[in-house]
Amino acid sequence: MHMMDTPLTIAQILRRARDFFPKNEIVSRLQDGIFRYTYNDLYDRVLRLSGVMADLGVERGDKIATLAWNDHRHLEAYFAMPVMGAVIHTVNIRLAPEQIVYILNHAEDKVLLFDETLLPLVEGIRPYLQTVKAFVMMTGKNAGDFSATSIQPLYFYEELLAKRAPHDSLPNDIHENDPCGMCYTSATTGNPKGVVYTHRAMFLHSLASGLADTLALSETDVILPFVPMFHVNAWGLPFSATMFGSKQVLPGPMPTPQVLLELYEQEKVTLSAGVPTVWLGILQLLDQHPGKYDTSSIRGLVSGGAPAPKGMIKAFKERHHIDIFQAYGMTETAPLALASRLKPRLAETLDNEQKLDYAAMQGLLVPGLEMQIVNEQGEVPWDGETIGELLLRGPWIAGEYYRDSRTESTFVDGWLHTGDMVTVNEEGYIRIVDRAKDLVKSGGEWISSVDIENALMAHPAVLEAAVIGVAHPKWQERPLAFVVLKESEKGKVSKQNIIDFITPQFAKWWLPDDVVFLDAIPKTSVGKFLKRSLREDFAKHYQD
Repeated sequence: MHMMDTPLTIAQILRRARDFFPKNEIVSRLQDGIFRYTYNDLYDRVLRLSGVMADLGVERGDKIATLAWNDHRHLEAYFAMPVMGAVIHTVNIRLAPEQIVYILNHAEDKVLLFDETLLPLVEGIRPYLQTVKAFVMMTGKNAGDFSATSIQPLYFYEELLAKRAPHDSLPNDIHENDPCGMCYTSATTGNPKGVVYTHRAMFLHSLASGLADTLALSETDVILPFVPMFHVNAWGLPFSATMFGSKQVLPGPMPTPQVLLELYEQEKVTLSAGVPTVWLGILQLLDQHPGKYDTSSIRGLVSGGAPAPKGMIKAFKERHHIDIFQAYGMTETAPLALASRLKPRLAETLDNEQKLDYAAMQGLLVPGLEMQIVNEQGEVPWDGETIGELLLRGPWIAGEYYRDSRTESTFVDGWLHTGDMVTVNEEGYIRIVDRAKDLVKSGGEWISSVDIENALMAHPAVLEAAVIGVAHPKWQERPLAFVVLKESEKGKVSKQNIIDFITPQFAKWWLPDDVVFLDAIPKTSVGKFLKRSLREDFAKHYQD
């Protein structure tokens, strides 16, 4: 039996939006107000941008970098490069300039598109870029507004699009295994690591996001990705939202919790995605101003990038009637790999506390992927207790890093070794215990920093909490807790109050030996807790 060998490409996603959802809306928050247009407009401007790139010498396989926020111009770049056979390379604007220079040079980017607000950053790195031949400022302004800049050759996005007819000769022979996108993951040591995505990977990943038991995306949704478009393709949402014709709301430059809540209300957002630290900020604002913001349209907030604290999930549900959907992934997994939805049978039989335990898990493997959970003894039993490393493979899981020797230690025998230590229960639900490097080994026994963090963040006075293992003269390592109190609680809560609060939940030897109060916990460029910094600063805390 012969089946049609139809390539799965980004162009298919774009054409589908034009053909079936031409009047559906895309909303983009800019510095000077809100910009609105349709999928039909998007299609036209994408083809114009592809033509502009061709005029600038971009050819098939070339990599084009973006340094940009979540807005409609960035969305256009997401599609314009892949449909012409080039590769869209989204660069993390929050990395150190030295790392951005490394990434742009290592990827051999040919053109750099950048947001107007990032002009000083680009001026600073310009002398060190080896392969970039042209710079395009993503702005509605023109050359006269930027006569003092040193960047050459510099072009202006709207000027270029206005002069260019839509590209009339897009290739129709792009193979589904051709590269379409690229993203670098920050490494714990050494330089960032590049991951290249194929058309097939992103197409299938987009389909998976629409499954009822993953994110259940559909045309009825209004999607606001707070997760940056430079962070693992905004978790694939720009592609999947376009595939399903969902209304997109792009929050633009430097969005705050207040900006998000205003957009939720104005645009009737149904689904939003971000890391837990973002949701903690939203929760604080909702608690401070009860009834001020209308969040009734929201069917769920997707939380990923780090385990969502159980206390936060509970607070959103009980105080604001908002569901938190846990998802799990990483740059190497494009990223959706696990999604936490409760099986109907469990929903009928579990009490509220047990349901909360499930909501705090990373969830079930997304259809289309395979997993193994292994330790020194081999595959672990599905008992919810035995810890092993999560291994993944599937059509949107990377098979290597881009020109990087670290490929050999991460991709072994066809499996991605995630570095995440997990348990899996008899129902197949996975719970992250810790990153392999974050587990605390005390007196020969393992302690999960994530479990202690979740318990700490359930304290009503606590805004943020992090736990690390610190060298100890007797026990090898002991847990050390870091706590940020809510502004109204500072000076009212002691270390002993904090320890007493979590004592009923743990064996005595799990309890942190000390609690350090901080004004803020250091964070990575994508909003995760930066434990490396804490480990460096407090390495001798138990030895002094």
